[in-house]
Amino acid sequence: MLRWTRAWRLPHGALGAPGSSFSRVPVAPSSSGSREGAEPRPLLLSYKLLDGEAALPAVVFLHGLLGSKTNFNSIAKALAQQTGRRVLTVDARNHGDSPHSPDMSYEAMSQDLQGLLPQLGLVPCVLVGHSMGGKTAMLLALQRDMAVRQFLLTNLVEVGGRFTWRVNLDALTQHLDKIMAFPLQQESYPGPTLFLLGGNSKFVHPSHHPEIMRLFPRAQMQTVPNAGHWVHADRPQDFMAAIRGFLV
Repeated sequence: MLRWTRAWRLPHGALGAPGSSFSRVPVAPSSSGSREGAEPRPLLLSYKLLDGEAALPAVVFLHGLLGSKTNFNSIAKALAQQTGRRVLTVDARNHGDSPHSPDMSYEAMSQDLQGLLPQLGLVPCVLVGHSMGGKTAMLLALQRDMAVRQFLLTNLVEVGGRFTWRVNLDALTQHLDKIMAFPLQQESYPGPTLFLLGGNSKFVHPSHHPEIMRLFPRAQMQTVPNAGHWVHADRPQDFMAAIRGFLV
């Protein structure tokens, strides 16, 4: 979980005025992929923003591989009610209602958020990412030098009387090795960070801890008993309690 306490310059292009309503971006293939060595071009992501107190940093949920913003619907509503904060859920590129693109790198997903969050007035904010979304949040924090504070059926959509995949399976398959890995980074992130682990999950191995501590020297590891990789689905109350504790 990551809280930003610095702002960036706004990127070129606008997504429209901030609002508290659901924004749907039609699924459409991008016209071209990223050129070799070129900075990824941000996509206009689909999101849902729940209204709250503008003076408090918003909470932003980032889903995992093959997920969507609807994975966090119940938790987002409960958190908005309990904390009074704005809460944003986002579809990553090639997922949900966000546009498709042949580029499925973490660099590209980070650029998408760098385009979206300032335009919505959500910097600073707290990032809560699951799996692929957690890695996206980590890279965004490392890239932007921002201080941090304290399944499948839902991917089917009917088009013209036929069911098709909502996710861009071609792009996900081609970049699966990158999604399962993490981009090499030299600079560390100085702010506090929370890694919330499922007690029954093997995704974060003890051998990963030294590299985590190198990149996030103020990181805390918290384990949720009787939870697997999907902590928010297995133990939603414990997940919510961890978020509320981190927001203090």
